[in-house]
Amino acid sequence: MPTREEWLAKAEQPSREALRLHAFYKGKVQILPKCPIRNPEDFAIWYTPGVAAPCRAIQADPPLAYDLTNRANCIAVVSDGTRVLGLGDIGPEAGMPVMEGKALLFKYLGGIDAVPICLGTKDPDEIVRAVKLLEPSFGGVNLEDIAQPKCFRILDVLREKLTIPVWHDDQQGSGTVLLAGLLNALKVVGKEIRKVRIAMIGMGAANVSVYRLLAASGVDPGNITACDSQSVLHKGRRDIEAKQETFSDKWRVCRETNGAGTRGGVFEAMRGADVLIAFSAPGVVRPEWIRTMAREAVVFACANPIPEIWPWEAKEAGAKIVATGRSDFPNQVNNSLVFPAVFRGVLDVRARTITEGMALAAAHELARFAEERGIHEENILPRMEEWNAVPRVAVATALKAQEEGVARLTRTPGELLEAAAGRILQARDAARHLMAAGIIRPFPEEK
Repeated sequence: MPTREEWLAKAEQPSREALRLHAFYKGKVQILPKCPIRNPEDFAIWYTPGVAAPCRAIQADPPLAYDLTNRANCIAVVSDGTRVLGLGDIGPEAGMPVMEGKALLFKYLGGIDAVPICLGTKDPDEIVRAVKLLEPSFGGVNLEDIAQPKCFRILDVLREKLTIPVWHDDQQGSGTVLLAGLLNALKVVGKEIRKVRIAMIGMGAANVSVYRLLAASGVDPGNITACDSQSVLHKGRRDIEAKQETFSDKWRVCRETNGAGTRGGVFEAMRGADVLIAFSAPGVVRPEWIRTMAREAVVFACANPIPEIWPWEAKEAGAKIVATGRSDFPNQVNNSLVFPAVFRGVLDVRARTITEGMALAAAHELARFAEERGIHEENILPRMEEWNAVPRVAVATALKAQEEGVARLTRTPGELLEAAAGRILQARDAARHLMAAGIIRPFPEEK
């Protein structure tokens, strides 16, 4: 068993390498042609004068933009840099490495072209206006790392105003992957989702969405005890009630959960719980509090890059299953398992929006994929390298969009699976060939 020092050294290694390699590659994404350029004469087709023909066609029939441009496979990754990972309000420039990283994952895992856009404003109305103005250029929008409570309003307003799907990954993505992980974790420990007691630590964008999906999945809200940075949520939280127009979802949690009438803080919320779902801050969960949880407890410590409790500490304290958002420990519960697949599905049927039903379908298919190939206490979800999970989840998402009447195109499961797998394999092959040709340079040696 590694020592605490060895575990910490392993956990800190990615950060040490990241700064050196980001400087070497000057970022992570670039634009490359997708059409042949045989000689300079081809520019007469791709640009003037030939390009006037598709321009006129789109002017006469705007939806042709999906067929004559890359709009059908291109999304915007939009942030204001106010809630980046666990780093807080670090600004749009400092948030760009994360948005580039999202764009990289969209391409490699989902075959989707994504453009990172960090806006120089914190004003929610300006963010809404900027995204609305960008709509003609994209097939969808992924909102990222926007602080609460404005993130809720921005998402709601954009979903109402735009005719393309808008997804806030910190809300819907986190909720979807967490639900998938929970479904399989409970199968491993032999507990029923309708009967478990759940402690939720941190009631920001992620856990608000988790709560919605848990309630829709049969969890009894009375068996949930939620806790924000102040204390346990309950009907007597007058500070939240006074701001319920701004924190409407949080006030809903106050009114619907905590059937036992628990008061106190994180310790009281966790005591006797079967499951801990934490989207909070580093180190807020103590090992001794894990020991007060129920037998074979399940712990989701999702703060990034440093979790609420390190996995080895939670295990030593008695947790049966521990998951984090990190890729360097078992059971990564990370949005990267969800957002490329969901957007692949919605783009392939040109969905107008992403519904709660579509998120539930994605979560259940992700869990089903892992269960079919085998799950255990250190492997409850697919890993990022299991690329064939993505087409499966994309198909489930697309079919639900068709079922709910929000899809503009109708395709069979076979057609959807072939199209999704083809796009993803093409992106992976392109990366491999670029590396083999030296266009993407190999990692530099450490000095």
